[in-house]
Amino acid sequence: MSKLLGFAGNDDFCPGGSIYTNPKEPSLFLSRGNHADAFFNPRKRSRISGTFVFSEEGFEQKKPVSIDVLPDECLFEIFKRLPGGEERSACACVSKRWLTLLSNIHRDEFCSNTTNLSLNPQDEVTGNKDPEVESCGYLSRSLEGKKATDVRLAAIAVGTASRGGLGKLTIRGSNSGRGVTNLGLRAISHGCPSLRVLSLWNVSSIGDEGLCEIANRCHMLEKFDLAQCPAISDKGLVAIAKKCPNLTDLSLESCSNIGNEGLQAIGQCCPNLKSISIKNCPLVGDQGIASLLSSVSYVLTKVKLQALTITDVSLAVIGHYGKAITDLVLTSIPNVTERGFWVMGNGHGLQKLKSFTVTSCQGVTDTGLEAVGKGCPNLKQFCLRKCLFISDSGLVSFCKAAGSLESLHLEECHRITQYGFFGALSTGAKLKALAFVYCLGLKDLNLGLPEVSPCQSLRSLSIRNCPGFGNAGLALLGRLCPQLQHVDFSGLEGITDAGFLPLLENCEAGLVKVNLSGCVNVTDKVVSSMAKLHGWSLEMVNLEGCKMISDAGLVAIAGNCPLLSDLDVSRCAITDFGIASLACADQLNLQILAMSGCPLVSDKSLPALVKMGQTFLGLNLQHCKAISSSTVDRLVEQLWRCDILS
Repeated sequence: MSKLLGFAGNDDFCPGGSIYTNPKEPSLFLSRGNHADAFFNPRKRSRISGTFVFSEEGFEQKKPVSIDVLPDECLFEIFKRLPGGEERSACACVSKRWLTLLSNIHRDEFCSNTTNLSLNPQDEVTGNKDPEVESCGYLSRSLEGKKATDVRLAAIAVGTASRGGLGKLTIRGSNSGRGVTNLGLRAISHGCPSLRVLSLWNVSSIGDEGLCEIANRCHMLEKFDLAQCPAISDKGLVAIAKKCPNLTDLSLESCSNIGNEGLQAIGQCCPNLKSISIKNCPLVGDQGIASLLSSVSYVLTKVKLQALTITDVSLAVIGHYGKAITDLVLTSIPNVTERGFWVMGNGHGLQKLKSFTVTSCQGVTDTGLEAVGKGCPNLKQFCLRKCLFISDSGLVSFCKAAGSLESLHLEECHRITQYGFFGALSTGAKLKALAFVYCLGLKDLNLGLPEVSPCQSLRSLSIRNCPGFGNAGLALLGRLCPQLQHVDFSGLEGITDAGFLPLLENCEAGLVKVNLSGCVNVTDKVVSSMAKLHGWSLEMVNLEGCKMISDAGLVAIAGNCPLLSDLDVSRCAITDFGIASLACADQLNLQILAMSGCPLVSDKSLPALVKMGQTFLGLNLQHCKAISSSTVDRLVEQLWRCDILS
């Protein structure tokens, strides 16, 4: 810094030179001579903390010369002339004051002609450029909780400028005492014009002023995520819309002061918007949704609306203007009725819709669901959760109308019975994945089912936590779905060997992933049959909680499953002999082994685990009381590549 001030710092304070040959000598004493009126206690070392002017009356100590005495305006001009990012970062480390001043200098305000101050005189000759001129925003920074302060944001703004530029900034939470405010965002806007992604979560101290600073200088912003920021209103969102035309992704959650005006501005000023997500914003209504969707109807591909007070009008707008929408999610929309879904389906605008998810919308009925199926000819994935008014007839009609449907997921739809289940299975000509989760109406019926045609296209079947589903339905599935590869029957306590064995015998393609966790009545007979019939294709087997599975099942797996990489036998009746059997299988190359809660597995399994552990990536030994801590320590030492839970 002495170069900048033109002061070498080695001039003598007395023109005549020092009065002593060695003034720093510890044993030097000042006598009472005529040349100075000063006396030092001989027992103490002489200290010089500043410049002294000696006179006959005494001496006077002057204040040390420091750059800190300069006003902010002068420091500002000095900092503007620093040659590069390294020098600016070094100055920012001096004090909070310097950091604040540097963070308030916009990149355009730095003087370009700094060759006379450059630390490397050859830069001018070789044509080396300041790397920050070429910055494109490659860096990513995240602040959470106590670390989220204005000072850290200022440091990020200064430090990232010469290292590729800040491209992504995430702030989650805020320091309760000195959290992030508008000043922090102002520093980011000055130093990070390359910012493309900004995420603000639960930052109550940031308001429209800070957002306007970002909008005025970060024109490259593409993705903006705002959650639980009550101080930000339509004013801030309008500023973003007008100054950031490249915005493609907008997410708003629990923003109580953002409403229709902000969404209208986004629709009018952001022609490249491709994704919009709005959740729990009470001021957002039909007017904002309609204005937004009608303005970007040809580019908007993803729409997610949750916990809003919109009505059938918004669904009608989606059905008419959603010409480019491929993914649509509607969750907890209480004011939408059957008419809204019917109009949306008959709007013929959702021709490109491929994925549709509806959760907790009581307005979904059989009539509306059938209309959606007819109005979305390219729909491939459909998920229906907690919609209590859908019956068997509505589900079958929907599957018939949606001819391109490949994946169907139903959760907590309790009016669906086996008639609807097998009806959907037989009418879905292209259905590849079918999942029913916690549907209490899905249970074995004594009444005969109508004639059902096989579903040759189905590859994945998941029936989870449906307590009424038992052996009768499982055996029928084996005859109807011969090409199954992935099955998940977790939590079906009613199925036994009698129901699962026919399914194993009828699967022609070879099972790849099998999940039987919680099927407490399945025995080693099923595991042995599965290993012999499908061992050549099995890659993942989950037997967690199958208390009747013992070492015999592991012996069958060890001898027949060369491709198996993931095995879970937690809370099964296995012992050290079963683990040893797995270790003796030369063709077995397990990567993940879980045996949590197996009390019969002890320290004797250490050699087997070490042998198998050469290929392990994960090992779960939690709640294995017979395995000592010393054994776990040895495993941790020898299997250093494996993540061990104990």
